[in-house]
Amino acid sequence: MHSCNTSADVYADKDYAGRRIEQQLREQGYRPRIQRKAAPKKPLGARQGRRNRRIARTRARVEHIFAALPQCYDIGVRCIGRARALLQLTFAAAAYNMRRLAFLRETGVTPF
Repeated sequence: MHSCNTSADVYADKDYAGRRIEQQLREQGYRPRIQRKAAPKKPLGARQGRRNRRIARTRARVEHIFAALPQCYDIGVRCIGRARALLQLTFAAAAYNMRRLAFLRETGVTPF
């Protein structure tokens, strides 16, 4: 597990579903949150469908952030060196976080 990670949850879509992958994640100390696939010609049950929706809500929130970064902040890395690229990406993430905080305060939501 990474030392900076505050959660042991690993979210993934249906392409990563499989007992072997989930077992490897558990052995490494993670909690797999991988959506389930339906078998051919057999739909998922209601319980599995609710589980997939619960996982998808969290994944969608995170994926929207990664989609917004290149659209709003022009994060094409045009520099040489890992340190400079990391700095550029960090500035873009900080700008996104400030914009999000301003939005939350404007709508009356207490973010902290």
